[in-house]
Amino acid sequence: MNWGEPGFVMAIIAISTVGWLVNNWIRAKHGYALEDEWGGKTAKGSSTETLKLRQENTELREQLDHFADRVKVLERIVTDKGVNVASQIEALRDAPQLEERK
Repeated sequence: MNWGEPGFVMAIIAISTVGWLVNNWIRAKHGYALEDEWGGKTAKGSSTETLKLRQENTELREQLDHFADRVKVLERIVTDKGVNVASQIEALRDAPQLEERK
Protein backbone atom coordinates (compact mmCIF):
# COMPACT_ATOMS: atom_id res chain seq x y z
CA MET A 1 0.00 0.00 0.00
CA ASN A 2 1.27 3.43 -0.96
CA TRP A 3 0.82 6.02 1.79
CA GLY A 4 0.41 8.84 -0.72
CA GLU A 5 -2.56 7.34 -2.56
CA PRO A 6 -5.69 9.53 -2.74
CA GLY A 7 -7.78 6.80 -1.08
CA PHE A 8 -5.55 6.73 1.99
CA VAL A 9 -5.57 10.52 2.30
CA MET A 10 -9.37 10.60 1.96
CA ALA A 11 -9.70 7.89 4.63
CA ILE A 12 -7.57 9.91 7.08
CA ILE A 13 -9.69 13.02 6.41
CA ALA A 14 -12.93 11.04 6.88
CA ILE A 15 -11.72 9.46 10.13
CA SER A 16 -10.65 12.85 11.49
CA THR A 17 -13.99 14.46 10.58
CA VAL A 18 -16.03 11.65 12.12
CA GLY A 19 -13.92 11.82 15.27
CA TRP A 20 -14.45 15.57 15.56
CA LEU A 21 -18.22 15.15 15.10
CA VAL A 22 -18.43 12.37 17.71
CA ASN A 23 -16.35 14.45 20.14
CA ASN A 24 -18.67 17.46 19.78
CA TRP A 25 -21.76 15.26 20.05
CA ILE A 26 -20.53 13.79 23.34
CA ARG A 27 -19.60 17.26 24.64
CA ALA A 28 -23.04 18.66 23.73
CA LYS A 29 -24.79 15.68 25.30
CA HIS A 30 -23.02 16.20 28.62
CA GLY A 31 -23.21 20.01 28.63
CA TYR A 32 -19.56 20.87 27.97
CA ALA A 33 -18.44 23.74 25.76
CA LEU A 34 -18.26 22.79 22.10
CA GLU A 35 -15.03 22.84 20.11
CA ASP A 36 -14.88 24.68 16.79
CA GLU A 37 -12.68 23.93 13.75
CA TRP A 38 -9.64 25.75 15.17
CA GLY A 39 -9.74 24.25 18.65
CA GLY A 40 -11.53 27.18 20.27
CA LYS A 41 -14.38 26.63 22.69
CA THR A 42 -17.93 27.84 22.25
CA ALA A 43 -19.60 28.33 25.61
CA LYS A 44 -23.07 26.95 26.14
CA GLY A 45 -25.74 29.62 26.64
CA SER A 46 -26.99 30.29 30.14
CA SER A 47 -30.35 28.99 31.24
CA THR A 48 -31.73 32.53 31.82
CA GLU A 49 -30.73 33.47 28.30
CA THR A 50 -32.41 30.34 26.98
CA LEU A 51 -35.56 31.11 28.97
CA LYS A 52 -35.69 34.66 27.61
CA LEU A 53 -35.25 33.39 24.06
CA ARG A 54 -38.05 30.84 24.53
CA GLN A 55 -40.39 33.53 25.89
CA GLU A 56 -39.57 35.83 22.98
CA ASN A 57 -40.11 32.94 20.58
CA THR A 58 -43.54 32.27 22.10
CA GLU A 59 -44.51 35.94 21.79
CA LEU A 60 -43.36 36.06 18.18
CA ARG A 61 -45.32 32.90 17.34
CA GLU A 62 -48.47 34.44 18.84
CA GLN A 63 -47.94 37.59 16.78
CA LEU A 64 -47.39 35.48 13.68
CA ASP A 65 -50.64 33.60 14.30
CA HIS A 66 -52.47 36.90 14.79
CA PHE A 67 -51.11 38.32 11.55
CA ALA A 68 -51.86 35.10 9.69
CA ASP A 69 -55.50 35.42 10.75
CA ARG A 70 -55.57 39.03 9.58
CA VAL A 71 -54.06 38.07 6.22
CA LYS A 72 -56.75 35.39 5.78
CA VAL A 73 -59.46 37.99 6.36
CA LEU A 74 -57.82 40.41 3.95
CA GLU A 75 -57.46 37.71 1.30
CA ARG A 76 -61.12 36.85 1.68
CA ILE A 77 -62.09 40.50 1.28
CA VAL A 78 -59.87 40.99 -1.76
CA THR A 79 -60.98 37.84 -3.57
CA ASP A 80 -64.68 38.38 -2.86
CA LYS A 81 -66.74 39.92 -5.66
CA GLY A 82 -68.04 42.60 -3.32
CA VAL A 83 -71.56 41.28 -2.95
CA ASN A 84 -70.82 39.17 0.10
CA VAL A 85 -68.66 41.86 1.72
CA ALA A 86 -71.37 44.50 1.31
CA SER A 87 -73.95 42.23 2.94
CA GLN A 88 -71.57 41.46 5.83
CA ILE A 89 -70.88 45.18 6.37
CA GLU A 90 -74.59 45.92 6.42
CA ALA A 91 -75.14 43.06 8.88
CA LEU A 92 -72.47 44.52 11.15
CA ARG A 93 -74.08 47.95 10.96
CA ASP A 94 -77.44 46.49 11.92
CA ALA A 95 -76.05 44.38 14.80
CA PRO A 96 -75.45 47.25 17.32
CA GLN A 97 -78.91 48.63 16.64
CA LEU A 98 -80.44 45.28 17.50
CA GLU A 99 -78.51 45.15 20.79
CA GLU A 100 -79.51 48.72 21.72
CA ARG A 101 -83.22 47.94 21.27
CA LYS A 102 -83.11 45.09 23.78
